[in-house]
Amino acid sequence: MNERERIGQRIAELRKEKGISQAKLSELTGIGTGHIARIELGKYSTGIDTLAKIAEILEYKIDFVKKIESRSK
Repeated sequence: MNERERIGQRIAELRKEKGISQAKLSELTGIGTGHIARIELGKYSTGIDTLAKIAEILEYKIDFVKKIESRSK
């Protein structure tokens, strides 16, 4: 799994923990629903501005969203 996929997976996990749909996240951030879906699937890289918007809505710091760690630990 590459960094783009790990960040997308992390965003999806945090969004679901908050009980926010992709459509609601789209509405709150101004980022298209399709774009959010592709970010979560690791198809699109996220720029710092996009990541900052998402992190703000999910109430996490950017470094927490980008955090990459092994699940096997």
